[in-house]
Amino acid sequence: METTSVDVLVIGGGSTGAAAVYDLARRGVRALLVEQGDLTTGTSGRYHGLLHSGGRYVISDFDTAVECITENTILRRIAPFAIEDTGGMFVATSQDPADFPAKWAAACAKAGIAAEKLTPQQARAAEPALTHDIVAAYRVPDGSCDSWNLNEGFVTAARTFGGDAWIYQRVTGLLREGDAVVGAELVDTRTGEQRRVRAACVLNAAGPWAGVVAGLVGLDVVIRLDRGSMVAMNVRWVNTVINRLRPPSDGDILVPVGTICALGTTSIRTEDPADTRVDVWEISKLLEEADPVVPGIRLGRALRAWAGVRPLYEPPAALAQAETGHDVSRRFAVIDHAERDGLRGFVTVVGGKLTTCRMMAEHAVDAVCRQLGVTAPCTTADEPLPVPEASPRHYHQLSGRVDRLEHGALPGALICECEVVTRPQLEAHIASYGDQPVALDDLRRDLRLGMGPCQAGFCGVRAAGILHATRQTAPDNATRALGAFVDERFKGVRPLLYGHQLRQFALDELIYRRVLGLDALLDLDQPQPEDVRDVTE
Repeated sequence: METTSVDVLVIGGGSTGAAAVYDLARRGVRALLVEQGDLTTGTSGRYHGLLHSGGRYVISDFDTAVECITENTILRRIAPFAIEDTGGMFVATSQDPADFPAKWAAACAKAGIAAEKLTPQQARAAEPALTHDIVAAYRVPDGSCDSWNLNEGFVTAARTFGGDAWIYQRVTGLLREGDAVVGAELVDTRTGEQRRVRAACVLNAAGPWAGVVAGLVGLDVVIRLDRGSMVAMNVRWVNTVINRLRPPSDGDILVPVGTICALGTTSIRTEDPADTRVDVWEISKLLEEADPVVPGIRLGRALRAWAGVRPLYEPPAALAQAETGHDVSRRFAVIDHAERDGLRGFVTVVGGKLTTCRMMAEHAVDAVCRQLGVTAPCTTADEPLPVPEASPRHYHQLSGRVDRLEHGALPGALICECEVVTRPQLEAHIASYGDQPVALDDLRRDLRLGMGPCQAGFCGVRAAGILHATRQTAPDNATRALGAFVDERFKGVRPLLYGHQLRQFALDELIYRRVLGLDALLDLDQPQPEDVRDVTE
């Protein structure tokens, strides 16, 4: 078994793990990040895109609110390529608690969150889609953040300082010698190849899987897993983040992200860190809660639904008393297992928000450095991430791509009409993976391939053909790659089978199942009619 040696092994390729490997590298520590999927395929890639001002938590979770506004300012400075400064509004209607706005505004002032009071007329002038039933409105420094771009920025920067990241590497065991963790055993989820990494310290930043990773050496890290679902509407109904001015609840956020508007979120307890199912009632709930603020949105076209699992952490007594995930603090915790459990070489970081990922990484890396005797301070808040201006990793705006296409700056055949992706772009990103396997879903995260209204109905087969031609893979491999991509796209559409998206789904199904015969090519069983009735009802 091949063995690699580093100073620190970081487990988890979400925002905290990516920020941590960057932090370690800047401190001169040889660090390697491993992730069981692609970067940002867990919770960090399954959120609503909100860069929090802290306003959402200022009453129920004051410390988290302070952390959010602090890190909001830092991320804007160090990662502007991943952030759109949409601004935010908190809006109360006559359906919301009448005494809440005044208490909320006072708490914002205490937390240092700039909350500018608006008249209902000013709020609607800025966002005409808002309801006429506004009793209070405030402007706050919310924004939207592309987590894929942010994490790619952290990892790209880490590599410039000598760090590295390996994707599709699942941890199958932790190496232990006496009272110390000294590394991990990995398996490549694409090839089955096994390898070993030896390290002076292991940082467990696995998010919902943190308890599973800790359990590999018999440690108990109690996490409340809380599933939250979101839905993407096909246009930006608003250009400002809109929050309901009420205690945190289901369906009280609307976030303009790229070309769409994300509605979120629900809160459902789960025991499975990979639980990304979406129930039909959740979609109804999100649309019903958004409609009083943006009238008519529930009748709009919903493109896709998705869910992520929040790893919430508090002392066991507090977790036991919480009725829903909304009642659990979003603060993060760093567990030094040398202090808590007498096991050296192992640190866990869990909880928190994507907005606070850099701060979480700083505190976790401080604990790691104490174990290693490293005295170099954290400098990740001091200067922008060294991402070249010409890098394709920038905040996605469809209008910019259309302009480049029309003026010849984006040449080549158009492969994905919805998100304006050309053949040269696909070929360049495929080449960037070198000798490593690449999936169509990887290209989706890179370029937003298949994320528009048709949900890969037209571009999927084209992209699979280009991947096949570029990599010279066997036809069966290209077919399986296409099948996996289409199936993943269809999963997010199934809870939304009504109206325009039902018509689109029927067309896509005809293309792939009847015209192309994808089921037969993959030797799959045809679904029975009752399966279709279940989802459409």
